[in-house]
Amino acid sequence: MTNETILNGRYELQAQQGSGGMSVIYKALDRELQRIVAVKILRPSLTQDPSFLEKFRNEARSVANLSHPNIVTVHDVGSDGSAYYIVMEFVEGQDLKKIIKARGALSVDRVVDLAIQICNGIGYAHRSGLVHADVKPQNILVTSQDIVKVTDFGIAQALSDTQPQQRASVVWGSPHYFAPEQARGEPPSPAADVYAIGIVIFEMLTGRLPYIGANHQELALAHIRERIPLVTEFNPSVPESLAKIVLKVMSKEPAGRYRTADQLGHVLTTYRDRSRDRTISSPNVAPIPAEPLDAPNNVPPEYQRFTPNHNAAAHPGPNSEPTARYSAAPEAPSTYQQNQPGQGMPQPNPSAVTAPQPFEQRYGAPGNTNFPGPQASSVPQPAPMPYYRSPSRPLPSVQDDGINEGIDFVTVVLAFLALLAVAGLCPLLFMVISAHSG
Repeated sequence: MTNETILNGRYELQAQQGSGGMSVIYKALDRELQRIVAVKILRPSLTQDPSFLEKFRNEARSVANLSHPNIVTVHDVGSDGSAYYIVMEFVEGQDLKKIIKARGALSVDRVVDLAIQICNGIGYAHRSGLVHADVKPQNILVTSQDIVKVTDFGIAQALSDTQPQQRASVVWGSPHYFAPEQARGEPPSPAADVYAIGIVIFEMLTGRLPYIGANHQELALAHIRERIPLVTEFNPSVPESLAKIVLKVMSKEPAGRYRTADQLGHVLTTYRDRSRDRTISSPNVAPIPAEPLDAPNNVPPEYQRFTPNHNAAAHPGPNSEPTARYSAAPEAPSTYQQNQPGQGMPQPNPSAVTAPQPFEQRYGAPGNTNFPGPQASSVPQPAPMPYYRSPSRPLPSVQDDGINEGIDFVTVVLAFLALLAVAGLCPLLFMVISAHSG
């Protein structure tokens, strides 16, 4: 380095931002473009091998061709004397490891959102033929707006390919996230990146790592041999369907995982979207009371809902938290029950007969707290509906109690016949009177 603070007369180093086993990172000013950048300077112990430097340059060029919102953009790569550096965009934020250390387990919503962004960035690299080979929270930057930026593509791979003897002291600085096949010395693949993403998700959900070892060898054996722990063993509030996704991603064999980060990202996106859809309440269903959400063990049966899984359907356990976020809205009861004041009113149907509501349901009964009345309720109550007779329903029969004020037709006929009979007897009566008088 010809100057203690300036590289090649262009990059003015201002402050150290961090350091790792392979490099030291500085915040710097690009004097030519007048913008703030991040400069990663490789440690001198790594730059003595010309084959490594060539591999590093090739990897840096490949990463520079990646243009994705979830990948740190590479602007330049070069050297100044014995200092070899790579210039990248400067990200205002902190790495995911610091966030987890400060806050512990993150919320499920945030974990899923961050994991999807991680998969989007690494999946884009997989489609471009690149494997990250060193996915860990330290290489995942998070902005103040929770935008993920994945960094350090290619450096670990370049080192592993050219200096395998350095892997134990440098690359093995993050053995907690190495896939079992990497621990056995096999070259990394996209499935190895998927495994590492699974470990990162596990750590975000629980605030701890799944495997613990006193040294690198113990950690390697743990990844290869130990039982895969469930997320819900350490954080019961995680929905079981999400825990099963993480369990699949942490499979010992690459064939048991998703093949690329894109596939895992698609699974997580589908999980998130379906979960959000099922939290939209029906317009005829009142919001779920706050008490069952705070006490999942006391959730009524009508609020115990189904949470989807990518591979198989599973009901959340009694200590899980699907009722708060990842769940479906309860079905509305088929009939209105008087003792449920929070239940939505059914909508009137013009083609059906709707009986009028009782007076107490519309206006409230004095002293009855189940029916608060119109002034106590903020929900407008419908006006009483008239009773409409169905056209197919016959009129009710009239009961005759013996009182009939109308004139019967038979009576009229009999009266007419009697009148005719009297008229026919009149001539006979006249003849009898005439004979007696003669």
